[in-house]
Amino acid sequence: MLSSSPAGFRRLLPLLRPHLRRLTWGALCMLAYVGCWPLLMHLAGQLIPAIGAGELNRVIEVIALAISVFLIQKVAQFGQDSLLAGPALRVSQDLRRNVFRQLQRVELGALEKLSSGDLTYRLTEDADRVSEVIYKTIQDTVPSALQLVAVFGYMTWLDWKLSVAIILIAPLVAVLISLFGAKVMAATERSQNKVSELAGLLAEAIEGLPLVRAFAAEPWLQDRFETKIDQHRQARYRTYRLVALQHPVIGFIEVIGILTVLGLGAARIQSGDLDGQGFSSYVAGLLMLIDPISHLTTNFNEFQQGQASLKRLRDIEREPKEATDPVEPLTLGRLRGDLDFQGVQFGYDPNEPVLRDLSLSIQAGQVIALVGPSGAGKSTLFSLLLRFNRAQQGSIALDGHDLSLLKARDVRRQVALVPQRTTVFSGTIFEAIRFGRQASDDDVIDAARLANADSFIRKLPEGYNTMLEERGSNVSGGQLQRIAIARAVLGNPALLLLDEATSALDAEAEAAVQLGLRRAMEGRTVLVIAHRLATVQEANRIVVLEHGQIVDSGTHDELMQRGGRYRDLCERQFIRDLQGSETSNAE
Repeated sequence: MLSSSPAGFRRLLPLLRPHLRRLTWGALCMLAYVGCWPLLMHLAGQLIPAIGAGELNRVIEVIALAISVFLIQKVAQFGQDSLLAGPALRVSQDLRRNVFRQLQRVELGALEKLSSGDLTYRLTEDADRVSEVIYKTIQDTVPSALQLVAVFGYMTWLDWKLSVAIILIAPLVAVLISLFGAKVMAATERSQNKVSELAGLLAEAIEGLPLVRAFAAEPWLQDRFETKIDQHRQARYRTYRLVALQHPVIGFIEVIGILTVLGLGAARIQSGDLDGQGFSSYVAGLLMLIDPISHLTTNFNEFQQGQASLKRLRDIEREPKEATDPVEPLTLGRLRGDLDFQGVQFGYDPNEPVLRDLSLSIQAGQVIALVGPSGAGKSTLFSLLLRFNRAQQGSIALDGHDLSLLKARDVRRQVALVPQRTTVFSGTIFEAIRFGRQASDDDVIDAARLANADSFIRKLPEGYNTMLEERGSNVSGGQLQRIAIARAVLGNPALLLLDEATSALDAEAEAAVQLGLRRAMEGRTVLVIAHRLATVQEANRIVVLEHGQIVDSGTHDELMQRGGRYRDLCERQFIRDLQGSETSNAE
């Protein structure tokens, strides 16, 4: 079953190697469990004639032996199930761990195209389904298959001619199971896709509920939700209907087979080729085949559903990954902060470059503001500096070190980002600022002081041990942004990237954040993406980008005197700000 899986179950086998000792003991228990079935068949062949002859002592003797065999079998079954459960769960844990590790390496452009709800479903429900398949394969499918072989082998030894009838029927059952299984897999994959779409909609809906209410769009959202859950219901129903049809069809064929064997057995007894005791054992074996066949049929359906889940997990591995580090990276010491872009060209689609032959030199400690319309390439510059992407032409150097020859992690330790929209993970403020790095409490507090965050943190109920709720919803936007600044400066980075860190704040919060930013910027090279031009007038240099090229650069006063694109942007924004102010005064 594993070897024939197009989804790649066979590739999970190496994950079992660390557990060979436990698997070996489990396999021995499995053999003991399976070996009891022929013994029980033999005892059943002795018991039924003894009952018919009224031989009470013989009946008691056989029953006692059967109870002993059953006891041994059940102990072996417990050992089999308990010993094999651990490796099966470990494999599913390793699979989930590996897929999540792969997800963290997916190229950001590709990651942004994936639905967060869909990814969540894959790493939870799909991974659980694969885990169940692995466990059932080890704990149930393999023993059922061995039981089938052992019981049928003993039946063939008793009377091979009767077994021919079963052999003729078996291929028909196998073909039907295979056909139904393929249909169940396809139906399950469609169903899981619908569940992923539903999960994606739920994620959007929960995050966007305030916006939905603000636009009185609840009926529209409800209609979308009901459409998705109806599509999901229909997809699941098709799967259930296939499984519901499979059981009676295969069950009917099994009944025909059993009745055929009984008829042939009666003829064999009448001709003297088979005695009553042998036929009793044979019928007992026939009954013992029903349970493993039923288990194999059910498990095959679940296996097909697991294939669909594993395929969806494997799809994550096929997403484009971040560029790997060089084989022999340069050693990066403490950076001064010199930056040099030479002839840089980059495009997410190589045929449509976002940056075109861009050259820019920045000295350590300078504050450089990047301005320009949306799509000019400002954020792309940040992604190149953080090694999220690599330039397709030209070079970027940090203190004279070619960025492509450095390890991404070494670069990111000295290049810190304060994003426009702050993201924090739930946990304490200590944990939010530390963000997985090794730093003492004193270092965290020093970073918070530098970011103008220490005073408000100490006023919180638990201070630095205050738990931040999901998305930091229990602190204000300005406070959250100052925590983000503290997080950025904790590692004492040489280069600080600010993506318009105050654009979404009110005046009071912006003043507090600006104070934190000014402290954080001291002694570092700083690149600022600015949409509100009033925030960058004190920069050492303002670089104007348009269509991926530098069209002008200089100080604010120089650019205003020279005219051109920057002055045009300033005047347009001044007019908008002035109009906004007049409207506010009129109200």
